[in-house]
Amino acid sequence: MQPILKIDLTTGKTEEYKIPEELERAFLGGASLAARLLYPYLTKELDPFSAGAPLLFMNGPLTGTSGPTVGRFVVCGKGPATGLWAESNCGGFWGPELRFAGYDGLWITGKASVPVYLWIQDGRFEVRDAAHLWGRDTYETQEIVKQEVGRTNAHVAVVGPAAENGVLFAGIYCDHGRTAGRTGLGAVMASKNLKAIAVHGKRALPLVHSGRYSGLRSESNRTLKQDNESRVLHELGTAGAANYSEYLGAMPAKYYHQGGFESVDSISGAMMTEKILAGQSACHACVIACGRVVRLEDGARRKGPEYETVVSFGPNLLIDDLAEITRLGELCDRYGMDTISTGNTIGLVFYLFEKGIITTKDTGGLELKWGDAVAVRQLVRMTARRDGIGEWIAQGSRRLGKHFGAEEEAVQVNGLEVAYHDPRGVSGMALSYATSPRGACHNQSDYFFVDWGHITPEIGIEYFPRHGDGAKAANVARHQNWRTVYNSMVMCIFANIAPQTQVDLVNAACGYDWTIDEMMKVGERGWNIKRAINNRLGLTAANDKLPKALLEPLSTGGTEGYVPDIQGMLYAYYDARGWDEKTGYPTKEKLLSLGLDDVAKDLWD
Repeated sequence: MQPILKIDLTTGKTEEYKIPEELERAFLGGASLAARLLYPYLTKELDPFSAGAPLLFMNGPLTGTSGPTVGRFVVCGKGPATGLWAESNCGGFWGPELRFAGYDGLWITGKASVPVYLWIQDGRFEVRDAAHLWGRDTYETQEIVKQEVGRTNAHVAVVGPAAENGVLFAGIYCDHGRTAGRTGLGAVMASKNLKAIAVHGKRALPLVHSGRYSGLRSESNRTLKQDNESRVLHELGTAGAANYSEYLGAMPAKYYHQGGFESVDSISGAMMTEKILAGQSACHACVIACGRVVRLEDGARRKGPEYETVVSFGPNLLIDDLAEITRLGELCDRYGMDTISTGNTIGLVFYLFEKGIITTKDTGGLELKWGDAVAVRQLVRMTARRDGIGEWIAQGSRRLGKHFGAEEEAVQVNGLEVAYHDPRGVSGMALSYATSPRGACHNQSDYFFVDWGHITPEIGIEYFPRHGDGAKAANVARHQNWRTVYNSMVMCIFANIAPQTQVDLVNAACGYDWTIDEMMKVGERGWNIKRAINNRLGLTAANDKLPKALLEPLSTGGTEGYVPDIQGMLYAYYDARGWDEKTGYPTKEKLLSLGLDDVAKDLWD
């Protein structure tokens, strides 16, 4: 891999950091390698908004190679809302462009004295004034920076006004609304007075066996393009899953308190395609092109919402107008806020208003009625500005619930809002949410696909009933390891690529001779070091739990009467993981078996 550019914004000092070869082989790249590098620095005492807090952008060894869905990067650090390990994954073109500019990562510390942006081109680095950009939205900022650097083909990662105002779920945005949305690392970036990072380059990427890789890349892309899941994603986008998810009771409605959504057809991917779709968008060299370009009544072309945004501002708030959902998603993108956490926390406000815990006195006179998109739009604006009740929405559902004496009603895990795959409909998600290293997360293990029947027997991922419990715990652990490999490559989880093909691609690119088992061990190692980081930050077995709402049975819908046995599942999960049941720590033996000797000493000696 190429070096990481380390930047201290306080002093202006930069240096190139060569990644040790043994760490490349042990962790591969992406989020796992970032976790290994940041392990010594992420302490319990570290304030995520302090100058000393690191923000690490990382690519993988395949990023930008035109391989199957590898146009992605990750950004990692300490989460301001969770106080735990934070990582966020992003598509588009920025990650590949950083590699073309000569770097596999940016390791940023310090704080600039005034707002700045960075300009990196073919190994050259420049800090530029960004005072005139402060307060501008994410779309405006990208275009202005491109004009200023004189490269319309540059790619720019930016933060919006929400991040500048310290909204704890602010993200980092680039091409066509692509976002590193979860865990609030946009707020961390803004706290450093860093508004944007523009990159451009023309350098060739390092591949050990370039000819062999080229053939494998072409073959795997052809296979992926013909895959049934790829075709559905291309034609309908991720919202194409809405109808089936609603049928199973896996799509939350009315802030996770209603068993179904009768108007699901009106907000589905099929309806989007039929009524407002104007085209598809794709990340770098992606043959799937799941991104939506839509046209509303004003004739303007804009980003269409994916599944999480559709549910967040649709069924979650009982809004059935796809155009309104699109506008709300765009508003969040412009302000720079994660749509999952925004919609989830606003859903809590509606729910507490219905229960009489929040009143018009708290909302500044705003009446909150389920399905009222106008009221939701006002709350989104208030959140980005931290105005009125927006001050509490901006801090996430856990803190908002606590402020109003109803923390147990917040649908979150460890400070991160639950995504829109209800474990009462697909029980494997109970463990995915409870044990994810970054709080409730559907991307560390999108196990709902397995509960739908998508199995991978060559790595031991088999099918268990979607309302199964402890019997599937080891299966979930394997799936988490597998997705950790994806996050190390960095490969999109929508890529239905056979494990052996992935091994072959890594071997050709890196000059390795891995087997599938060795690659899965890399995933397990990455998962465990993130767990160890969280253990040092104060997380224990007591943190591995689900919120109250997800343990209450619903009387209607595809999940009628069922709740996951989370305690039984966790007992089996700890056994499968080799984790200590009392502390929730990986055992010393497990850590030593993964070559994490220093981590074992920190946790157990």
